[in-house]
Amino acid sequence: MSDKFHEYDGIIEHDNPLPTWWLWTFFLTIIFGFIYFIHYEFGGGPTLTKELEVAMQELERTQATAASASPLETEDSLAAAFAKDGMLATGEAQFNSKCASCHGPQLGGLIGPNLTDNAWLHGKGTRLDIVKVIRDGVAEKGMPPWGPVMKKDEIYAVAAFILSKKGSNPPGAKEPQGEKYE
Repeated sequence: MSDKFHEYDGIIEHDNPLPTWWLWTFFLTIIFGFIYFIHYEFGGGPTLTKELEVAMQELERTQATAASASPLETEDSLAAAFAKDGMLATGEAQFNSKCASCHGPQLGGLIGPNLTDNAWLHGKGTRLDIVKVIRDGVAEKGMPPWGPVMKKDEIYAVAAFILSKKGSNPPGAKEPQGEKYE
């Protein structure tokens, strides 16, 4: 037997060295791991708790800026926004892609309530109420909040589309649910 291989139980084992690139990669990962450990354990590297605090502060700053920068919505400002060209077409397209599966393509209600009558489960059917329900959703009823997904103009367009269909009484619509408002 030579010293380049060994034979045990009929199995020949060759003593081939590992490739140089593999050894360098292995040694560099050991060095990196050691430096990483020293940095975060003794060198003042940020902990997960510190990173969370920084992220939460940034989130609070962003929310404060967004709240102070956006004008307050009123019925009059929403009426002006709803009257823009193309709002109903955009609203219909957005409604069909996101809302029709629960409220029906003619807004008569399937899983969700009928949106063409004067009865409302959430709010009084005003522009502000409809925008708020679309934006914030109704978790206890299974309606997701669309505010994080849709742009403000898309939410306004869907609300304008819903209001344009009020009183249309589509065939097969659900019975009124909630309180009636005129």
